[in-house]
Amino acid sequence: MESNYAPRRLLRLVGRLAVCASLACTVTAFADTLDERNELVHHFVTDFKANPLIADCAAHGSFVASTSTAFDHVEFPATSFDSSHSSLIPWNDSFDDRKQRIKVDNVVTVEGLGMNKDGDRDPATLKFRCGYVGSQMLAFGWNDPVPPSKARAEPRTTRSTKGKHAAKGKSSASKSSKTTTSKSKTKSSSAKTSTAKTQ
Repeated sequence: MESNYAPRRLLRLVGRLAVCASLACTVTAFADTLDERNELVHHFVTDFKANPLIADCAAHGSFVASTSTAFDHVEFPATSFDSSHSSLIPWNDSFDDRKQRIKVDNVVTVEGLGMNKDGDRDPATLKFRCGYVGSQMLAFGWNDPVPPSKARAEPRTTRSTKGKHAAKGKSSASKSSKTTTSKSKTKSSSAKTSTAKTQ
């Protein structure tokens, strides 16, 4: 009897190990990304003497820009962390007046160089803006050169406006033709009536 249960126990154990392995892979991938970010922050702080929040914003910007269709990666030279290319401003207000209206204590800005995927063009100056409460980033924005999908929808509004004007023109033309038709019908019916009376 025990020999029948042994293969089942072994299969359960193998199944559990497979689940644990897949979870470990996911956690490892996340940990690798987090480790890379932490290493980048450490590099900026120790080698470039960057403020920790500015270094954190730059590391986050580097990750976000690398997911863009326009850039391969972002480079932050030592000058990115000087006062003319980065800032840490006490804010105590909404991060922006659009989608990220969240109140933040500090706003960080930092510039980097976006290396294009094709490599033919000159690097683009990228400006990253991060909102913090304490050491926690709660908001982020950057001058993404890839136009958002909403901007592409704007010309449709113009077309529909033209369509409305055209529709008004058609409707007034059709009204006038209806009026003319109804007048001619009235005239013909009155002519028939007068002919009938004379007979």
